[in-house]
Amino acid sequence: ATVFLEFWKRRRAVLTYDWDLIDWEDEEEELRPQFEAKYSQVERVNPITGKPEPFQPFPDKLSRLMVSVSGIFFMISLVLTAVFAVVVYRLVAMEQFASFKWYFIKKYWQFATSGTGVCINFMIIMSLNVVIRHNLISFLFIQCTLCLSAEHPRTESEWENSFALKMFLFQFVNLNSSIFYIAFFLGRFAGRPGKYNKLFNRWRLEECHPSGCLIDLCLQMGVIMVLKQMWNNFMELGYPLLQNWWSRRKMKRRGQLMEHKISLPQWEKDWNLQPMNLHGLMDEYLEMVLQFGFTTIFVAAFPLAPLLALLNNIIEIRLDAYKFVTQWRRPMPARATDIGIWYGILEGIGVLAVITNAFVIAITSDYIPRFVYAYKYGPCTDQGYRQEKCLKGYVNSSLSVFDLSELGMGYSGYCRYRDYRAPPWSSTPYEFTLQFWHVLAARLAFIIVFEHLVFGIKSFIAYLIPDMPKDLCDRMRREKYLVQEMMYEAELEHLQRERKKNGKQYHHEWP
Repeated sequence: ATVFLEFWKRRRAVLTYDWDLIDWEDEEEELRPQFEAKYSQVERVNPITGKPEPFQPFPDKLSRLMVSVSGIFFMISLVLTAVFAVVVYRLVAMEQFASFKWYFIKKYWQFATSGTGVCINFMIIMSLNVVIRHNLISFLFIQCTLCLSAEHPRTESEWENSFALKMFLFQFVNLNSSIFYIAFFLGRFAGRPGKYNKLFNRWRLEECHPSGCLIDLCLQMGVIMVLKQMWNNFMELGYPLLQNWWSRRKMKRRGQLMEHKISLPQWEKDWNLQPMNLHGLMDEYLEMVLQFGFTTIFVAAFPLAPLLALLNNIIEIRLDAYKFVTQWRRPMPARATDIGIWYGILEGIGVLAVITNAFVIAITSDYIPRFVYAYKYGPCTDQGYRQEKCLKGYVNSSLSVFDLSELGMGYSGYCRYRDYRAPPWSSTPYEFTLQFWHVLAARLAFIIVFEHLVFGIKSFIAYLIPDMPKDLCDRMRREKYLVQEMMYEAELEHLQRERKKNGKQYHHEWP
């Protein structure tokens, strides 16, 4: 992620130079009419122009910002409510599938629960996504608009940045909340045999697959990423195709009724194409930024994410080209020297990716428990040589013992479950063993070391890669030198003409 962002800086510098925008700055933006109408009675002198202009006091700005933030948290809480509903569904489905009459479903009840839960979660994600993206008359969109109106941004660019940040936060939580639940919460609070925790005292909390939570996380990410990319490609190309086909059909029927069979000119055909959405460019940025998050935040759990993103982008480049040329009207161009607030969001995702992958490796995967067993409890404890035989007995070490007679249902014997708890015949039955605390300490130590190491590497890479290519720096310095030479020659020529006009003697050196 760091290498990508650093090389994007270099690419941005080249594009800015090619389009002659190195020294270009945005003109002083006009105030938004809503801002000017609201604060027309409160004025201050602009330190740059020296003219009075409407001014928003800081207490008023802070209070409105708090109202806006509360609206954002309300929208996010709706998404979390949907995730909680999916969790409840998984608990109910787990119980139903485990007692299903069909043997295949009964045998693979955990896979059936995860698969159906992922599909339902994906439908909820895309439903909320469509509601927001297409600006339907819905409570969510009204809430988002009210948040922006409460802030009263000063200029149009501030409004766009604020809107982009809110949309990203909503879409990010909408897309990743279920993934965070599976990665860090699934199976962590399920309890133990004989003392399981239950939701509403009815449904037992779900546990991870016997092979670990990483399988559930990989399944969740794979299904959401593949289906989301397919859906986005359809909405970007298939939906405009259907709209244009319907428009041409209505025009053809109207022409037949009017007996007007003269072919339309090209400009009228172009006008009948679909207009680009007011926030169409923001939608394109948002899609790429969310995809960047998928390929970095949980890449330790789903290493195929970058490959799927690459294949999708290769296809989408051609689809976007076809869409812009044949299905959409030509958008209005606008100058820009960078991608605005999106670069800061990408940097934030890069930082979050380091933290998240550290927790995935330490908590979700079995890397740390295997590491602790190999160095502390395995057959190679006091040996310097490490190989696969050092993990012999790891599965048995990671399983605890439960006495079935404690259930009071006439059962006898023992069963095994994944945990580090003392056996029922010990002095402290079912308490956490010393191995549990060793694993926990190793996990925390790994998170701290991993984060500091990777952040150090990120900073070192950012320091090594210059923001501007050397040949571009040389060209810019060369141009600056030539401009100074031209100014020098022009001034010298002007002074020589003045001296010659006045009859004074002149020389070729600087006077």
